[in-house]
Amino acid sequence: MTTAPWRDRALSAAARVDDLLSRMTLEERTAQLYGVWVGASTDGGGVAPHQHDMTADYEWDDLITLGLGQLTRPFGTAPVDPSTGARALAAAQRRIAAAGRFGIPALAHEECLAGFTAWRATAYPVPLAWGAAFDPSLVEEMGRAIGHDLRAVGVHQGLAPVLDVVRDPRWGRVEETIGEDPYLVATIGTAYVRGLQSAGVVATLKHFAGYASSAGARNLAPVRAGTREFADVTLPPFEMAVREGGARSVMAAYTERDGVPASADPELLTRLLREEWGFTGTVVADYFGIGFLQTLHRVAGTPAETARLALEAGIDVELPTVKHYGEALVAAVRAGEIPEALVDRACRRVLLQKCELGLLDEDWQPEHPESVDLDPAANRALARRLAEESVVLLDNPTGLLPLAPDTRIAVVGPRAADALAMLGCYSFPSHVLPHHPGVETGIEIPTLLESLRTELPDAKVTFTEGCPVSDPDPSGFAEAIARASEADVCVAVLGDRAGLFGRGTSGEGCDVADLTLPGVQGELLDALVATGVPVVLVLLTGRPYALGRWHGRLGAIVQAFFPGEEGGPAVSGVLSGRLNPSGRLPVSVPRLPGGQPWTYLQPPLGLAGEVSSLDPTPLYAFGHGRSYTSFVWEDFTGGGPRTPVTEIGTDGSYDLSVTVRNTGPRPGTEVVQLYLHDPVASVTRPDVRLIGYQRLDLADGESARVTFRFHTDLSAFTDRAGRRVVEPGELELRLGTSSALVRGTARLRLTGPVREVGADRRLRCETEVVRN
Repeated sequence: MTTAPWRDRALSAAARVDDLLSRMTLEERTAQLYGVWVGASTDGGGVAPHQHDMTADYEWDDLITLGLGQLTRPFGTAPVDPSTGARALAAAQRRIAAAGRFGIPALAHEECLAGFTAWRATAYPVPLAWGAAFDPSLVEEMGRAIGHDLRAVGVHQGLAPVLDVVRDPRWGRVEETIGEDPYLVATIGTAYVRGLQSAGVVATLKHFAGYASSAGARNLAPVRAGTREFADVTLPPFEMAVREGGARSVMAAYTERDGVPASADPELLTRLLREEWGFTGTVVADYFGIGFLQTLHRVAGTPAETARLALEAGIDVELPTVKHYGEALVAAVRAGEIPEALVDRACRRVLLQKCELGLLDEDWQPEHPESVDLDPAANRALARRLAEESVVLLDNPTGLLPLAPDTRIAVVGPRAADALAMLGCYSFPSHVLPHHPGVETGIEIPTLLESLRTELPDAKVTFTEGCPVSDPDPSGFAEAIARASEADVCVAVLGDRAGLFGRGTSGEGCDVADLTLPGVQGELLDALVATGVPVVLVLLTGRPYALGRWHGRLGAIVQAFFPGEEGGPAVSGVLSGRLNPSGRLPVSVPRLPGGQPWTYLQPPLGLAGEVSSLDPTPLYAFGHGRSYTSFVWEDFTGGGPRTPVTEIGTDGSYDLSVTVRNTGPRPGTEVVQLYLHDPVASVTRPDVRLIGYQRLDLADGESARVTFRFHTDLSAFTDRAGRRVVEPGELELRLGTSSALVRGTARLRLTGPVREVGADRRLRCETEVVRN
């Protein structure tokens, strides 16, 4: 029997797909353009369609005779044992392949924002904690581990990472972002892409693009970002993840910008993404995003018009389930309302991806492991390492930390004894289990209270909650004051409860009016401080909160952004001194709760000045973080403000170096940060912006010399004509421990003509570390 060309692995993927397309009916081609939302059966026998008020009515057995593009979240819809779920998915895939003429399985996708969103799978720290770690290599390692878990159970695509840059910390999904700086988001996010895809899983960049700039921090609200903000802040992380990370999928954002929804924008999804950046993967809709063109944006009047807009823009796959790319699309093509070429274009991209994944191979078989452990010891160790690196010591003015091993400690606060205080809204326990009361979390999540008692076995530790997370109930204040008054030190554990659409204080749809601590937690902290007992504030949150009200009144402040299942031991290790804190802020911590939105990427008039009575200067700047040891920076090659200016061309490069020495009594970590200051430009520019960083782990007494290899491409910005250019003139390269604290400056003068740069420009500042 002769093998059809599309089955022949000796041929190119393009040739195989062209042959297959020529054999498929219109109905079979459109069937590759949608997913079906399913849940794995608890007996391992297959999957069942997920019922939802926005899903179409269909018969599963009839549907799969045409083939199927994707299976939506077979593990992430309801709690199912991983081994049972893997068997169920394999059975469903065999059934799908047997039902169609060509025997092509579906591509299964899952959420993996902070680990595989499945029951009994490792819950890693949220992306905001990745940003706090400033450690791309560790994030890449985590991405690889998550990818291996996904592939082990038959999942091909992960809906992560989120590359939205924080523009307003009141937005509920801040916890899902990596931070407020595009370079940090780009480098950390690209590392995750590389890790995930190295395991054979398609990474999906989201949300393309502008979602985090929603007006008023309201989920799905219109985006007001101007041309330059969009080009220079919003887009760079996506560009790096495509060009350097090789990302194979992109998810279109829900939002609209200047009246054009992203899901209906061919300028964004086709010209920029594909023609300029060279992206060759698939573009998928955010869940129900295609339908929202009709129901929420009102730019289409019928399902057929909706499908046409999305296909023309460049969306290849409708998720989570079929609504507009099914029978309505076929009918519109038959009626001449939608060009068949648009269906072929999208189907070709889908099939090319399936070919790359081996799903078109004749000997394909679904994964069917006998036993699956999605939270093994290696995963937990990795989760703990990332949690440990992400904890930020904001302040320790009197040296109250580390805590004495035999002290009397009053632990107070609504987040101290709740395991879910460690998890973000896209963790399985927070995202899915609220709909399944009585089902255990499936993973061990030590609380901070439990961890602190384990960490300090000789300490006398008492506990009271004090108040709820968000309810305005102060009835527990009296007991909290009594417990604190009896102690040598009070550890106040405050923060967020992750949830969805108003069911939490942080998470998707949990946007806030200002940055006041939720509920009466601020009042509880006031009451604890008033006892006169030294207070250590521990924050377990998904966003930064205003802390100026307590500045100078607290013994220490520790910030952890939903640090995952191993967050309790990580935070308690910092409190005890077993760990030296090394996290740095990926977002600014404001002094006052109002005056938002604000991030550190401000031009001169966005900073404090005499023209406004509002001072937006943060209490703790982007990049800030303290240590239990001390560092000296020396032998800086750039000199200082009086050093002569170095001239280089607008296409030139410059190396600057500094030696960092650990002068303290214990090992520690310094994060050397490189910022660019552009004194004069043709358009207003941020006063400073991050263009490089290097994490240095140093033993006591050890030193290391770090060199940053700056290229002028890194100074490029979007000019008045919309071109990305490098302009002649003076620049300052500033090395510092945060965006606000400069340790050394190199002054450059760029000479020559204005130089326009394209998609081949350098996107990152390479570094070299030599240990002494």
